[in-house]
Amino acid sequence: MTRIIERHPAWALVILIAIALLLWLVFVVWPPGLEDAIGKKKVFLNAIFNGITLGGLYFLVASGFTLIFGLMRNVNLAHGSLYLFGGYVGYAISAWTGSWILSFIVAFLAVALVGVVLQLVVFRRMEGQDLRQTMVTIGLSIVFADLMLWVFGGDFYQIQTPAWLVGPIELPLVTAVKSSGEAVYLLYPRVRLLIFAASVVIGVAMWLALNRTRVGMMVRAGVDDREILAATGVNIQLVFVVVFALGAGLAGIAGVVGGTFQSISPGEDIRFLLASLVVVIVGGMGSIPGAALGALIIGLAEQLGSVYIPTYAIVVTFLIMVLVLALRPQGLMARR
Repeated sequence: MTRIIERHPAWALVILIAIALLLWLVFVVWPPGLEDAIGKKKVFLNAIFNGITLGGLYFLVASGFTLIFGLMRNVNLAHGSLYLFGGYVGYAISAWTGSWILSFIVAFLAVALVGVVLQLVVFRRMEGQDLRQTMVTIGLSIVFADLMLWVFGGDFYQIQTPAWLVGPIELPLVTAVKSSGEAVYLLYPRVRLLIFAASVVIGVAMWLALNRTRVGMMVRAGVDDREILAATGVNIQLVFVVVFALGAGLAGIAGVVGGTFQSISPGEDIRFLLASLVVVIVGGMGSIPGAALGALIIGLAEQLGSVYIPTYAIVVTFLIMVLVLALRPQGLMARR
């Protein structure tokens, strides 16, 4: 990040001013003229928090993708299908048992098992063959989409939020001031805040596991020089299977999250695959902090764009990606 500031001081200053302006808009009471110009502060704050929580969802999907694609160099374009499958499994378990927590556990295990099969049957046979991996996983994603359409149909499904998470929570952010001088505070769904907090905990745990544990050291060493690591007696293939299962399982968890505060339906696999690609490109391949930063940027861009420039909201997302590729092709927080 310091190198970016040194190489592009003008852009760094613009970003710093934008962050300062955003913080001012969030925490101060808006004057009447400002509300007349850009709308109510409540709408703005909801867009900000929707963007942050959507970024948490994107991070869960993209973190698994960056483990598989960024660290292991496996081009898995069926990753969106793993997300959608996890959502369907979570919905089925939640509807059958009534347990929201159990749906996460079963979805993680089921999608992780699919990931293990993919790694053993597909990727182990095509190591280092990026084009073949790309074509095969595109074909698999089409097959998976048709199978899920056959089993679950074309309906929209939403996972039931547990009763203890239903309803809003009052946040210490003033949205308006009444004529009596009483402040009106922002109300926001507690389920979204809990899911975002969980995504932060998962992200920190993943970073610590990759950078502060022996297993993480073996994963990074196996990617950089697997022959030397194998010479030390480490079973590289077992390590890679575990990492692939973890990345796939995270996509399954993300599917349950997406089904809870959005919906699960055909086509979501493509949407979240594209989102993962953009997040990894913006943040940097193989970087967990990069995936978090990229997910936050893309989530905020989507939600603010959909509120203030709905016609061009999708353009903003890809404009950010183009700017990052122009200024720092390896991503904002790439490992190398």
